[in-house]
Amino acid sequence: MEFHRFNSSSGSSSDSNHHLQPSSLSSQRSMASIPSLNSIHHHPSTATHNLLTTLTPHTSYTSSLTLSAQFLYTGSSDSEIKSWNRTPLGFTNYNMVVSAGKGAIKSLVVHSNKLFSAHQDHKIRVWKISNNQNHQQKHTLLATLPAFSDRISKGLIPKNHVKIRRHKKCTWVHHVDTVSALALSKDGTLLYSVSWDRTMKIWRTKDFTCLESLINAHDDAINAVAVSDDGHVYTGSADKRIKVWKKNQDEKTHTLLESLEKHNSGINALALSNSNGTNLLLYSGACDRSILVWEKEHDGKMVVVGALRGHTKSILCLAVVVDLICSGSEDKTIRIWRGIDHKEYYCLAVLEGHRGPIKSLTMVEYHCDPSEEASFIVYSSSLDCDIKVWQIFVPLI
Repeated sequence: MEFHRFNSSSGSSSDSNHHLQPSSLSSQRSMASIPSLNSIHHHPSTATHNLLTTLTPHTSYTSSLTLSAQFLYTGSSDSEIKSWNRTPLGFTNYNMVVSAGKGAIKSLVVHSNKLFSAHQDHKIRVWKISNNQNHQQKHTLLATLPAFSDRISKGLIPKNHVKIRRHKKCTWVHHVDTVSALALSKDGTLLYSVSWDRTMKIWRTKDFTCLESLINAHDDAINAVAVSDDGHVYTGSADKRIKVWKKNQDEKTHTLLESLEKHNSGINALALSNSNGTNLLLYSGACDRSILVWEKEHDGKMVVVGALRGHTKSILCLAVVVDLICSGSEDKTIRIWRGIDHKEYYCLAVLEGHRGPIKSLTMVEYHCDPSEEASFIVYSSSLDCDIKVWQIFVPLI
């Protein structure tokens, strides 16, 4: 059983082979010092939901999910990627299977005709997507990062070798532990990767060159990364911190703006809302069972405005679409939240049915009519090896 890396401040180091187990996830206490944003008043009308279908795409559990316009991509804990033809309320059979590397596929992102996958074997792989007239997909491996050209050019110069854990040296373009998450810049020109090796790397998607490596970006394993439309990068770590990075004018390097320190346990998930920089909201989920809500003030600083509580165990994944927040937990449930003016939140629904912790979530708006209720499709994966597809009906305010 494999989870996010846990906080190692008690003596263990994140370069050990320990993985977070349910017992350590559940032992954290929720923060009493952060006020709850959950409204004590009953929402005028709660959401309704239907379970549309259950998929069992892999023999092992699905560790990552992502969507494109027509397809759902699933990555498994045994290195298999599948794509599924996505229809508004159902699926045909999957039409593509590729297998690469060893261990779990931790993250998937799609841009244009490229699929990027993050792997437990310390690599990032880039796949070219091509479609035939029958909407069947073919995927060709374009590159494994760091690319061969990067490895050769950086490896020949001694100053490019940096000290890593266990008193070893390696070129700065290499991740030396699980690549835990990926994110793309708004225009798709930059790919950000974070790892349990405590680094964040920035890759140019045009030629797959590694532009920068932030060594020891955190004091412990990094589990999550998110990029806003204004170019700011947010990283969440087992060291209990969220760090905010600003892209410099050279479009290649990044500077640390601030470190957000309100969680009292390791951070597992980040999600952004209104990422154009206006009324930007950041949601962070951690082992302390709470989702913190951060708001960007006029001076650009992020301030915590409160917490969403209700899950009984660790928050493992988050997704945001429009004004809905979707959270998945080790308690085997999914919660749908809605914010009113960013100050008051309602839990509209609790989705139950998975038999294991919720590992990954993705969500898309399906239908919105000003005179009717909005509809969303939620895809959830769990350690029970199932993917469930839910339809959520949300009354318009």
